[in-house]
Amino acid sequence: MRMLCASTLIGEFFVIGFAGLVAMKDPSLTMGTVWTVSGIAMALSVLLCGLITRPGGVALGWAFQIVLIASGFVVPSMFFLGVAFAALWWASVHYGRKIDEAKARFAAQQGSPPADAV
Repeated sequence: MRMLCASTLIGEFFVIGFAGLVAMKDPSLTMGTVWTVSGIAMALSVLLCGLITRPGGVALGWAFQIVLIASGFVVPSMFFLGVAFAALWWASVHYGRKIDEAKARFAAQQGSPPADAV
């Protein structure tokens, strides 16, 4: 699960950076404000990569998806991209857990500890 979720979050890192470039064209926003908010969001996406397997990590990822969708109020295309990445996040969590369960079953059949436990 960690690899799939981290890949989604790294993709969001780049999308947030590009959204910052688009947001700079809004005359009501200063460059400092845009890059402060974008920079914090980009840093959070990278930090969340390390928190995925910790308790509450997936919930924080969901909260991040909601914030990403809400950023559409500033950059309208982020409504679409936010929903797309929320769908990717769901798929990463859902199928990542299935893959982890399959790995654990396979390791149990082979009589060796799962690769994540080592």
